[in-house]
Amino acid sequence: MFGPVRLRRMFSSIGIFADGRMFGCAVGGLIHLKTDDVIVADFAVEQSGPFLYPTKGGMRTLRSYWRLPERLYDDPEELALWARRSLEAARRAAARPRAAKPKRVKPPADRRAPRIPGRPRK
Repeated sequence: MFGPVRLRRMFSSIGIFADGRMFGCAVGGLIHLKTDDVIVADFAVEQSGPFLYPTKGGMRTLRSYWRLPERLYDDPEELALWARRSLEAARRAAARPRAAKPKRVKPPADRRAPRIPGRPRK
């Protein structure tokens, strides 16, 4: 048994959540589970692949979600194990500190655009 799962519509997919963490998504009839360096090798051994989606510039790859191995659709007990491991990967990702965005720095006064008379600066 895995526990309560919540589904949420997200763009053209469905997010799969447990304990407030997204650990999977369903897109185009395929389920993708959250991966990280700890479990991605297991997905590769199963000849699964990362989540691919089309953009105007071509296909993009999201390597943090990999396609659920086909054999797991018929094995609910093992699917629950894989889902549990993906939820753990989502928890590890949430626990990692995120890099701070660089602060925007105003250019020095001598490098700013000249002031237009009668117009206040922002």
